[in-house]
Amino acid sequence: MSELLLIRHGRTPWNERGRIQGHRDISLSALGRAELAGRRIPAEYAHFGWYASPLARATETARLLGARDLKTDPRLVELHWGEWQGWTRQGLREHYGEAFAENEARGLDFRPPGGESPGELRRRFQDWLEEVFTTEQAIVAVTHKGVIQMALALATGWDLVSRSPVPMDWSRGQLFSVDATPRRLRARKFNVALEIQVAGSGEVDP
Repeated sequence: MSELLLIRHGRTPWNERGRIQGHRDISLSALGRAELAGRRIPAEYAHFGWYASPLARATETARLLGARDLKTDPRLVELHWGEWQGWTRQGLREHYGEAFAENEARGLDFRPPGGESPGELRRRFQDWLEEVFTTEQAIVAVTHKGVIQMALALATGWDLVSRSPVPMDWSRGQLFSVDATPRRLRARKFNVALEIQVAGSGEVDP
């Protein structure tokens, strides 16, 4: 059995305004960097290999968390929101009304104009799992909310339309196990707290 610890990137200026980022390469905000300062993954996961989405907000988060030999993979990028990148969800609901609600209700087939569907995100994420866990046994991946929600859907059967079966703290990690044959995600532990490294001591506080 392999293990996968998924961590969402830190805050960006667009997160703070509720704007949809998708594939837009937005860097961390000053607040995002401050919240990550001195944070590390728990010691029990220190031997994990590191992956990240290639977008700046993910790679910077990984490095602030102490990533070593960081690898990036575009299959870990957020859902592409096409023409709706830069909008807020509230703005979309007000502008498109019932049409947006109907699109949202399509679940895996939801698609922003010029973007991709969650079903397409699922396929690329599953391709990444299949490839990486052929050789790796333990990985921490810094990625995006949409990717982590897809991992939860794969592990629990969640339809992505109803309320999430797990209340996730996006400042914490989400741990999954990965079966070898067939390749399948299973939920292991949610909301894994990042540790605070005590300056100059090498010790950490939870």
